[in-house]
Amino acid sequence: MARGGKKTARRAPRRWIFRLAALLALFGLAFAAWLWWDMRSWRPDEARYPEQGALVPAGSAAMRFETLKAVGAQFVYLPLTGEGSAGFAARQARALAAGLKVGVVLDFDPCTPADAQSGAFAQLVPRDADLLPPAIALGSLAESCEPRVSDAAVESELMTLINQIETHAGKPVILKLSPAFQERHNTATTLARDLWLARDRARPDYAGRPWLLWSANSALVTEASEDPVEWVVVQK
Repeated sequence: MARGGKKTARRAPRRWIFRLAALLALFGLAFAAWLWWDMRSWRPDEARYPEQGALVPAGSAAMRFETLKAVGAQFVYLPLTGEGSAGFAARQARALAAGLKVGVVLDFDPCTPADAQSGAFAQLVPRDADLLPPAIALGSLAESCEPRVSDAAVESELMTLINQIETHAGKPVILKLSPAFQERHNTATTLARDLWLARDRARPDYAGRPWLLWSANSALVTEASEDPVEWVVVQK
């Protein structure tokens, strides 16, 4: 009987360990689910960031800009797509009619010469002093380029593109800088332009200097469309 009692005593702590591990795992799942649900609607405090807006997803023809304005957006950035100048003009007109300021985001392609990218920008985006400063999104790296493109060539083409876009727009660009691009090219240090950084919920600090725009929620769910929008705030 004594031996059986010792075995039972040894098993008891193990059962408590398994139960505790299961409880911690359940708590972790519940917290993750709450965080996911909370992030669907989370936005930074308007008292701290009174100017807020959105980057709408590409191809968002069903975007209800009036509703976006009603939920708190004061401006909207539109990504350039292959829809042509008429399509962009229509989206811009709808956003302006809703009382929103409008800007444009061009995704920088490190595999494509700057002239081709700036040419597409000039074809799609009119010279309009009322547009917000254009943004160049720096997210893609050159690893997949064929033929291979050196880091120095990427940086040279980017500088050429910036100059060409600024000449067309008549105002300095904003660099929408990803952590990966910053780590690879140290862009925040080498280029003196306003920055647009991204990090869900937490203030971004990966650029090493102050930023102008912050994508604080990459997938905010609103009544404005079926697709989430990227919620953006301005730092004064």
